[in-house]
Amino acid sequence: MQVDFSMAIGEAMNTQRAIRRVKPDPIDDTIILQLLELATRAPNAKNEQSWEFVVVKDIAVKKQLATENRTLWNMVKKRFEKKGRDNPAMQKLNVATQWAADNFENYPAMVVCCYKGSTLALHPLIGTQYYGSIFPAIQNLLLASRAINLGANLTTIALWNQRRSRRILGLPRGIVPCVVVTLGWPIGNYGPSCRKPVGDVVSLDRYNNKPWLGKSSGEIEIQKDTA
Repeated sequence: MQVDFSMAIGEAMNTQRAIRRVKPDPIDDTIILQLLELATRAPNAKNEQSWEFVVVKDIAVKKQLATENRTLWNMVKKRFEKKGRDNPAMQKLNVATQWAADNFENYPAMVVCCYKGSTLALHPLIGTQYYGSIFPAIQNLLLASRAINLGANLTTIALWNQRRSRRILGLPRGIVPCVVVTLGWPIGNYGPSCRKPVGDVVSLDRYNNKPWLGKSSGEIEIQKDTA
């Protein structure tokens, strides 16, 4: 089953969001493989392609990951509820996260994104090489999902206990689980993402020198370099 990935990249980026509420309808294996094939087109360190993907569809495995997910969420959710008392956006996020926790085993499929290597006793620079190779692939997976209107959500909660998650997934030494991406056809629709103006998070030359504060890219006058 070939699917159409022709959505313009700008549209996919501008409407990409974490989709947690999904239908239980199955996802064809060929669709998942096409998504992961696009994921493997991402740039990576020295072209070592040091990624592995575990597609989880078995209900028994999903239930074990769901238990891990709920365990950590139950430990931290009161803190998030406190943060959300006067914050409607946080309240909405908490409701969606609770839904994901309650229904984790009902996601029709999920992809555990792993990298080959060990984080033990690594210099931080070497560690970023591993993460720098796997996260572009994950972003490709998320954008490809958006392009075909498939809901996707990146989460690390279910992997909080590395020893248990490795045992659940049967991962050998040297294959490190990094992220879970849940997949499913959305309940509801994608929409524009709500983000701060880019000028709020961009500094020029040194940290906190923000000449574009409060502005979007379309509101910024182009300044020619006259040096």
